[in-house]
Formats: sequence, C-alpha cells, structure tokens
Amino acid sequence: MRRRYALTAILLALTACTAPAGDDLAPVRVELEPVAWEGGPRYYERFPAAVRAGWSKPSFFPVGVWFAAVRTREDVTTDRAAGINTYFELTGDSDPRLLRRYRMSALTSRPLPGHGAETVGWLVGTEADMWGGPGYARWSGVAGFGAPACVPAKAGCGHTAMRALSRRLPDDGRLRYATYGKGVMYWLTSDQAARFVNGYTDAVSTSLYWYTDRAACEEGGRFMNLASAHCRLAANYGETIDRQRTLDAKDARLQPVYAIVELGRPREGDGAITPRQVGGAVLSSLIHGARGVIYLGHSAGRACRTTGLLRAPCGARVRAAVTELNRRIARLAPVLNSPSFRYGYAPGLDTMLKRHDGFLYLFAMLERGGSMGPRAITIPSELSTAREAEVLFENRTVAIGADGRFADSFDSEDTYHIYKIRIGEA
Repeated sequence: MRRRYALTAILLALTACTAPAGDDLAPVRVELEPVAWEGGPRYYERFPAAVRAGWSKPSFFPVGVWFAAVRTREDVTTDRAAGINTYFELTGDSDPRLLRRYRMSALTSRPLPGHGAETVGWLVGTEADMWGGPGYARWSGVAGFGAPACVPAKAGCGHTAMRALSRRLPDDGRLRYATYGKGVMYWLTSDQAARFVNGYTDAVSTSLYWYTDRAACEEGGRFMNLASAHCRLAANYGETIDRQRTLDAKDARLQPVYAIVELGRPREGDGAITPRQVGGAVLSSLIHGARGVIYLGHSAGRACRTTGLLRAPCGARVRAAVTELNRRIARLAPVLNSPSFRYGYAPGLDTMLKRHDGFLYLFAMLERGGSMGPRAITIPSELSTAREAEVLFENRTVAIGADGRFADSFDSEDTYHIYKIRIGEA
C-alpha cells in the first residue's frame, strides 16, 4: 500500500540505519527533509554579547519573562529558581549588576544605568503593528494606545515609528528584537505584516492570548474564519508561531521566533488560564518551531493583581507548573536546539521530529480540532526498528509493533507526549 506521506530524500543525511531483517541487506542511509530554520544556537554567533552570555551553546534555550522589575537579590534568585534565564524588558529602576551576578540575560528598550554583559540585545518596539498600523506617516512619538500615535490620527505610521525607535538604540552589534500583536497575526495583509516582521529585527515574537483574551474568539472568527469551538485551544499558540515563520520566510533571511504565553489575566475582563493550559500552549509553540519562550507574568485579575505572577503568593500554582515545564525545557535544550525534520505519520496530531545523540525525539499533541482519545503513530522502519519508546516525564514506555505502529491517548486538547526512540535498534 502506498504511504500517504513520504520522507523526502534530499538535503540532509539523518543517519545510517540498519535495514530490518536479512543478512544480505546492507545498511540503508535515510535522508530526511529538514524544516527550514535559522540555525539554532549558531545563529547567535554573529552577536558577541550573546556569545559571551552563552546563547550560542546547545545547552542554552531562552526562557524569559516579559517586563519585570529586578531590584533585589530575591527578585533574581526567585526567577532563576523557576527556570527563567532571560528578561525581555526591564523596569527603569532594575539593577543590571544583579543580572550579571547571577548570570541572567536581558533585552531592554534602552541602556539601563550600569548595563553591561547581561544585556544581550535591544527591544526595538512593542505592538507597533497595532497602535501604529502599516504606513510611513509622521509619528507623534507616542508608543502605545494612550494617545494618537500618528499624524494625522487615522494615518498609518508603524514603520516610521519602528525606524525611529531602531535608530535610538546603540549600534553596538547586539541583537535586536521586537514583538507584535493582532496586526501581524490577522488584522493586516500578509504583505503588510511581513514588512513589520522582516524590517527591523534579528529575533521576533507575536503575542495573542488564545486562552484568555476576551476578544480572541470573535476576532478569530471574523478575520480567520475560526470556529468558536476551535478558539480556546493550545494548538492556536502553535498556529501563531506558524504565522510568524511564514511571514519571516518572505525575505529568505530567517530569524528566531519566540513564543509568548500568558500566565494570568492579561487585561481587566480577560479570562483565566490553567497551569495545564500553560504547558499545552508552550509545547504547541515549541512543536511549531518556537526558538524561545517568554512568559507574561502580568495579571489583572481581582483575586491576583500583580506584575510578577511567578513571584506572587497568588501565583503559587502556576509557578509550580512553570518551574517543572522549564526544567523539562532545560533538559531538552540540546534536542530543541537541533534541526527538525518533516514527519507525517501521525494523522490528527501536530508533531515535531528531532534527532540527537543516537535517539529520535517525537513531540506530539492534538492538532486544531483534533478529537481526543487514542491516536495511532508510526515510526518507519527506515528510521528505527525499536520495539519500545520511552515517554519522557511520564515514567512509562509504549510498545512499538513490528509494523512500526504504536498507539497512545491524548485525553485533552492540551495533552502532549514526548517519545524517545533509539535509532536502528532491533
């Protein structure tokens, strides 16, 4: 029977795997089609400050918090204990010396007093696609939603603003990063959005809070024809990464795309996210190619109003979940920092296939709209003849049949499994 999906024999040799059964069969060299990427840790080799901070090492994977204050030793040690290694924007009264002392990194929108080796990059702008819109009209100097940003008010000036913001930053070889929002995700045309994604940065992210944003489902239906039943899903965080990666590829110069995941209620009136949903959102983002994770720790909920949810007593439950999640990311950093290969042997699932140190790593969770319950997965014999897969972080294994098939259950939309399979094992 002809396979529905074929592993394309081009570009990059994966490994030499022993063919199943038969002494007269020579080892088969299988070549997989890699997913396009920016180069992993080697991408950061062009930025001396990032290299000095360890970003070019396979053991480092950026895991950060958005817009934090670091004023005391307890601030930074609390974050570090939760698995945070990077600050994406800091308050003006934060102390860079504390970051250097505890080997933390930062990307900030301006040089802080006393900044140095901890500052690996600059934040060019935040959501200019939304408050500025596409266009080159005169910018008023307002970078946000509090007052008209453009002159005239209804004109588009987002590109004028991004250009001006970029020119204000030191030209010192540090990487440049910006984050966008609903404009890049679905308000703008692909060409308009691509001008933002590709015009000003060396790394990029887009924030859209699918679990909590009170307007996400209505707007998703209007701009994306997204069914309401398919709105509050972990899979949509992966779709957000896909959107950015598609836009980023338009200029043939790939850059890292980071995921942003909320931990509380981002704005007054927004919904809540559970610790388990946080894990699903992060894993979906990683499966779709996120090269870093940023947590939004701001919460406007009445029961827990804070700008530092991972430090606040009311954030204890989500802190425990995030700490464990970050521990897993740190353990898997060398795997996450390796190329992904195209894989199509798990219908109804979003998957990511990696190879590292003699093992295959298959990450899997339900695709958008996928039904919960048992799912069949196939490991082609050309990749491995192993009869068992370890399910990481779950203290169990699954048996693989002689035909390379195994089954596992995905009992909720945010369930994920990570399988570790030895290459070529009989």
